[in-house]
Amino acid sequence: MYKVAIIQKIHQDGIDLLKNNPNFEYEIIEDASEQNLIKVLPNFDACTLRVSNLNKRIMSNCKRLRVISRHGVGYDNVDLDYIKKNKITLLITATANAIAVAEHVIYMMLSISKGINKYDHEVRIGNFKKNSSNIITFELFNKNILIVGFGRIGRCLIKICKAFNMKVEVFDPFVSKQIIEKFGAKKIENLDEGFKICDYLSLHVPLTEKTRNLINYSKLKSMKKNSIIINTSRGGIVNENDLNKALDENIIFGAGLDVFSNEPIEKNNLLLTNKKVLLSPHSATFTNECKSRMSLETTKNIIDFFDNKIDKSMIVKL
Repeated sequence: MYKVAIIQKIHQDGIDLLKNNPNFEYEIIEDASEQNLIKVLPNFDACTLRVSNLNKRIMSNCKRLRVISRHGVGYDNVDLDYIKKNKITLLITATANAIAVAEHVIYMMLSISKGINKYDHEVRIGNFKKNSSNIITFELFNKNILIVGFGRIGRCLIKICKAFNMKVEVFDPFVSKQIIEKFGAKKIENLDEGFKICDYLSLHVPLTEKTRNLINYSKLKSMKKNSIIINTSRGGIVNENDLNKALDENIIFGAGLDVFSNEPIEKNNLLLTNKKVLLSPHSATFTNECKSRMSLETTKNIIDFFDNKIDKSMIVKL
């Protein structure tokens, strides 16, 4: 019987999948501190992983550990060098979260473009239409959106954008022009040129040394003054100090961030007091439907791994 550690609780649907399989037993580990994981994780053959970290100090004690199943698609919270050297397989929920994240991008785009928070505030304080003519708003219709990273989320997002009659450009050096055009978008070869022409920028790339601070002050200065940036991928891709400076200087119109360089966001982060940015707590996947899908895919990946039936698209190539 294989023992599975569920590090931080997931939706009950995924837990029930393990519970009803006679080949597995599980334990939910709520305390995801390094000290506790060093103590308890060596007893398990597999683990699920949400936002806590699995570093070398933890995993070097886990001689039984054969597979890590991410409750999501990012894996910057895992020591990749260690798991590669020790032949520990890393799995992701490759298909579960695309719809929820794409919808969250649209929610942020509409909220910022339509001035929803500003209008709501005006009505609540009794102004009604007193200041409404001073609030700048935009339509999505006929606007240019640049999608950086064209995986499942980007491909889901493009369908919604097309419904708004948006013009879609895509930057992804790993996806062919033919595939991008098949989805009704234009492939951008030069990212800097893409920054100059977009009204909306949506980021869907992992955090790597190449993507860290991809959006910095220099890049922001090249964008349109009415442009809006949405980041639902990983904190660190957007330089937060540079973004705050650009917003204060009216270099761009607004931004929506679901992810941050440090999570939870630090109390002294200047973006917390910047009214031109819309914030959410890394919650783009927090729909009830998505939480169920992700939990099921997370635990099914573990079951399929030990049954030698794992879908190769779920395996992170290291």
